[in-house]
Amino acid sequence: MRHDDMTGKTALITGSTGGIGLETARGLAVRGASVILVGTDPGRARRAVGDVRRSAGHDRVSALTADVTGLDGLARLGSQVAERCDALDVLVNNVGVSLPRRELTADGVEKMFAAHVLAPFTLTHLLLPRLRRAGRARVVNVTGGIPGGPIEPGNLLGERRFLGWRFSHYNHTKTMTMALTARLAGELRGDGVAVNVVYPGHGYTPMNRSIPVAAFPRLYRPIAPLVLKVVAPLFFSDLTRSARSSVHAAASPEAEGVSGAYFDARCRRRPLPASALDERGQRAVWDLCARLSADVLAAAQP
Repeated sequence: MRHDDMTGKTALITGSTGGIGLETARGLAVRGASVILVGTDPGRARRAVGDVRRSAGHDRVSALTADVTGLDGLARLGSQVAERCDALDVLVNNVGVSLPRRELTADGVEKMFAAHVLAPFTLTHLLLPRLRRAGRARVVNVTGGIPGGPIEPGNLLGERRFLGWRFSHYNHTKTMTMALTARLAGELRGDGVAVNVVYPGHGYTPMNRSIPVAAFPRLYRPIAPLVLKVVAPLFFSDLTRSARSSVHAAASPEAEGVSGAYFDARCRRRPLPASALDERGQRAVWDLCARLSADVLAAAQP
């Protein structure tokens, strides 16, 4: 038996019908876990299920379709998971969105904030009864880009600035993912649910392949085509490497009992940036998520 055997455990991974999420699902399924993939396209989900089953050598792989950038989609996903399993051992909040301009969801929420911050907050809370029931459950939040800059409490939804010479709201939301993780780990201390954040490194994912140059801060646009068309395909096409940190945080004995930690692309524990630990920024992110998700979470109460 391998030291990170997950036989008998159940894992849910959002954004897992392609890219890093798919490789994370494969990594956990190969270790014996029952895996639930989440994506938006039913056809792509069916193909991903077959792919992961072949790799894992078992059929304990299934999929649910949901748009986790919307509160209705999160509510439906939470209900479907509750119907499917009594306990959930691992939740990987992996879904990612990168946009060149500000877009709002049907809920009126900026879409990258919805994907990277509000979705992990809401889905974790919706599934908390299942996570607690598992005992020693793990929540893994995936950051990315170039996080670590200051959190702007007056610009959480990109309402004041979205892209600049160096500023990118994508990176801004990924720093918020880190802040949310630190706060959530503190809130759930003693509940038997560990919450950590991981950095996957740069991966040549379907999302990254489709990023237009206009999505980059102006300072980086001259070199963006070289990175996207030459460097990334040559050096970042092996997405199993990009999924290592997620699989490590979800399955490794070394991460057992660890909460509030940040693992880099090589699975090394690193300090969270000061901006993610700033109480004012954490509070602003937490309060906005709590307000936006209040109705969905109240409706889910038994």
